[in-house]
Amino acid sequence: LTHTFSCLNEVELFSDLSADEMAELDRMAPSQRFLRGELVFSQSQPSTSLFILKTGRIRVFRVTEEGKAMTIGILEPGAVFGEMVLVGQRMQDNYAEAIEDSSVCRLEVRDVEQFLLSDPRIAVRIARLLGEQVARLEERLTDLAHRPLSARIARTIMMLADAGSSRTFGVNRGVRVTHEQLAGLVGATRESTSKVMAELSAQRIIRQSRGRIVVTDSSALAALSRRSG
Repeated sequence: LTHTFSCLNEVELFSDLSADEMAELDRMAPSQRFLRGELVFSQSQPSTSLFILKTGRIRVFRVTEEGKAMTIGILEPGAVFGEMVLVGQRMQDNYAEAIEDSSVCRLEVRDVEQFLLSDPRIAVRIARLLGEQVARLEERLTDLAHRPLSARIARTIMMLADAGSSRTFGVNRGVRVTHEQLAGLVGATRESTSKVMAELSAQRIIRQSRGRIVVTDSSALAALSRRSG
């Protein structure tokens, strides 16, 4: 970007800050580049920082006791993620991986505590934001245990469509996700995921092309996502 980009002014979390406060925080949040496949943090390299995704996409996942990677979410630019100990919730079992070349701003925990948690406007938002991430994890674990695969896939596609700016200038740009990534999100094999996706395409609920999914019948997709058996 040609103008002086602030990682923070793109994030709703910091919308109450003045220009001076934003500039001070921005100095404390240097941008770091992660190539596709690189880990932002992991169990072996835990982090107590708060991260803001500037460009690219990040996959947050954890490894189950059986050694299987379970994707919690795929983050789009503007997302805030990191160690939940800031609000009394530990997420040290998580990994964060760049699934495409990404630029991430990083705020150290001491700066978060001094400049963010001391501001009640932002502290409440951080607690709510990180609490929602934990709630989504618990909901995903419940979904994996009780919902049929087609419902999990439908729900996940809707979640990704809501999280990303899938519509630009009135044109539906779709959701960027591969069958392999989607399989990781729903806790299934790539083969079974591809089979369900083919069925959704045949029913004209979605349209697929080169790692991109366009929802063509949102009401049918929503109905499918609510199925419990």
